[in-house]
Formats: sequence, structure tokens, C-alpha cells
Amino acid sequence: MRHVTLAAAISTLAGTALAQSPEDAVEARHGFMTMLSIEMGTLSAMAKGELPYDEAAATDAAQNLMALTNYNAPKLFVEGTSSEDIDNSDALPAIWQDRDDFEQKYAALAEAAQGIDQQVTGGQESLGPVVQNLGLACRDCHDSYRQDR
Repeated sequence: MRHVTLAAAISTLAGTALAQSPEDAVEARHGFMTMLSIEMGTLSAMAKGELPYDEAAATDAAQNLMALTNYNAPKLFVEGTSSEDIDNSDALPAIWQDRDDFEQKYAALAEAAQGIDQQVTGGQESLGPVVQNLGLACRDCHDSYRQDR
């Protein structure tokens, strides 16, 4: 059921990305990043012991992250949607100044997510390296292309 909901959300995001409005693109990005954050939050909380380790839930979160990172999210970063253009955007103009690097950083996140559904099994100790690798990929992009809050 959760995968059906995820597929529907991604489908909605894809339709939104094709809309003309820059505000729609930013809203779609926010939704996408929220979904990433929810799944990362699950794995992170288990890794830290804030949530009890649950292999099924960890695998589900990992599979969702794998699906999400296979989505072409950079297409949601359309011209005119930087933090200088729209109030509720955290996207720095540097994205459009070095689009290739931005897309490479996103590809690195997708690469870090490959196979993590198999890596999160076996106990809480399996989660730390997964969360660390994903977190480093996220941070690498955020450090360069996301406005500090």
C-alpha cells in the first residue's frame, strides 16, 4: 500500500513539474524533499536508537528512498525558482550556474541509495553506515546549492 501511495505522489510531482508556474515547481520540490526526509528520518531514528529497530520498516524506508532517488528530481529545478526569485525557495542560484555539478551531486545520492534495502537488514548496527553515506550525499548538495535557514 505504501508503495502505491509513493507511486501516486511521484506521479503527481511529475505532473506538477510540467506546469508553467514556478511556484508549482517549488511546491513539487518541497513535496519531494519532504518524502526523502520522512524516509531518512525513519532510518536515522532507528540508527540512533530513538526508534526500536524494525527490519520491515527499515527495508520499507530504504526501498522508498531507492524509488525516490530514481526520480529525475533535478527537472523540478526550473529557471526562475531560485531563492532570489521566489520567497519560499531554498535553491541557490548556483544550481543554474553549474547545472552539471548539481545533477552529478543528485546522481551521487541515487548511487548511494542503490541496494540499501539489502544493507539495512540484520540489526540496528547495519543502519549507521547507510544513514552516513546518504547523509553525506545530501549534505554535499545542500552545502553547495541550498540556502541556509
